[in-house]
Amino acid sequence: MSQTRQTNGTGEATRTGKTDEPDEMGEMGETYGRLVDLLVERFEVDRAEVAPDTRFEDLDMDSLFLVELLLVIQSEFKVDTGEDAATPGDTVAAVAALIAGRRPLASPGAGAASVSGDRA
Repeated sequence: MSQTRQTNGTGEATRTGKTDEPDEMGEMGETYGRLVDLLVERFEVDRAEVAPDTRFEDLDMDSLFLVELLLVIQSEFKVDTGEDAATPGDTVAAVAALIAGRRPLASPGAGAASVSGDRA
């Protein structure tokens, strides 16, 4: 892990952080943050226990929990996830990457017009 350090005009350090943390990786960081918020707000996980490398089994979450989580993720993030897309051994960062890499679900009306064709 490399450290980043920026200085202001006086040479004082203004920010220090690890460059490989999810919160500094654009869309992945936003997704990670939203996932942590979801775990805390909807599943009552202690925010202090969650880190990018935290495994779901470390949070005492089994495969049944993950099925429920993946269904909530599908609804909240509007992405298509399968029921077996994650395991208790997966990390929070791995699931955030999974979400960030998934294609958005089509809106309900979008597919209907193409399937039913034009109507007069």
